[in-house]
Amino acid sequence: MKTLGLIVEYNPFHNGHLYHLQQSKKQSQADTVIAVMSGNFLQRGEPALVSKWTRAKMALEAGVDLIVELPYAFATQRADRFAFGAVSILDALKCDEIIFGSESGKIEPFMNTVDFLNENQKEYNDWIQKHVQTGVSYPTAASMAFSELQGRPQESVDLTKPNNILGYHYVNSICQIGSTMNIDTIQRTGAGYHDEEHGTDKIASATGIRKILFGDKGSLSGIKDLVPPTTFNGLGQHQQIFGTFISWERYFNFLKHRLITSSPEELSQVYECVEGIENRLMNQILRSESFSGFLEDVKTKRYTWTRLQRLCTHLLTNAKKETMDKALTVQPTYIRLLGMNQKGQLYLNANKKKVELPIVSTLSKHTDDFLQLDIIATNTYILGFPVEHHSRLWRQEYSNPPIRV
Repeated sequence: MKTLGLIVEYNPFHNGHLYHLQQSKKQSQADTVIAVMSGNFLQRGEPALVSKWTRAKMALEAGVDLIVELPYAFATQRADRFAFGAVSILDALKCDEIIFGSESGKIEPFMNTVDFLNENQKEYNDWIQKHVQTGVSYPTAASMAFSELQGRPQESVDLTKPNNILGYHYVNSICQIGSTMNIDTIQRTGAGYHDEEHGTDKIASATGIRKILFGDKGSLSGIKDLVPPTTFNGLGQHQQIFGTFISWERYFNFLKHRLITSSPEELSQVYECVEGIENRLMNQILRSESFSGFLEDVKTKRYTWTRLQRLCTHLLTNAKKETMDKALTVQPTYIRLLGMNQKGQLYLNANKKKVELPIVSTLSKHTDDFLQLDIIATNTYILGFPVEHHSRLWRQEYSNPPIRV
């Protein structure tokens, strides 16, 4: 029995994700598909459009067999740690292969680039630091540093593209942990990762889909052709129950309260709060009327929208440096099970004794620092929903078993 691993956010699950899932299953000839998915807060520091449970159900209905959560301590990190955490979980679950989507579409350039940068790690890091000191963001500095190196392989990957960057880190993470998993890629099709327009194509980015939803005040009609029927129905059910989709604006007052009631010393203990950035945030917050306006006013060439958005997420959840720093040096310490179909359950039953990490299906049976942070993140995320639904959502998190489809 061959097992395919996917690393996903599904915010929400759309036609491009369905294409990736179907093509990956065909290419790998896998019998079982396992997805490791970000929880309620995502890699770019955004709250998910709908909860991890709703997103897990959409993925299972579309053909994923088993879905587990990427802990907050890894899900809200820079690309290298996001990738490291996700790859480590798939390796622990005994996956045979990972397939990711990329702008490149060929795995050889990724392998060549990883080998080359590992051989030239010191010089590469030195160039990164030189460029960071000029005021550019870390991702930009890393891309510029690569172009500075001499002797680059003729067939290397373009590290200015968002999915290529993630793919590079997936491949590198496999090398770091010494995994025997195979890794491959397929060509992305349709709109790019950050594209907000889709033209006449039925494959749009998740960013573009969210823009349509919020631009149409939650109307689903504009995305009907861009998502599978299971996603369309799932989003409709969510909207019928809760009346709204989740965005950062629903947390802006909580962020404002956090910033105006905390001292600079308290804020400086929060992860990614460095170089006195807390003072810039505190000075601007009372002059801002929206989260998007606030970020526009505080972002700089070095402190990008994404970096600040992640910092604001950590401020909301009070994610301290001492806990988040652990994710820079260790692998995930548990596997949180979100849902499965019959095939996924059979796989889990057959392999759970081989899995060395605890598999958590109910919160009361396991505890550690990373899981405690997941609980805090979920409690915070629920505050973005209408208040009459809070009790129900908290019960779902603490009491409900994994989803069965």
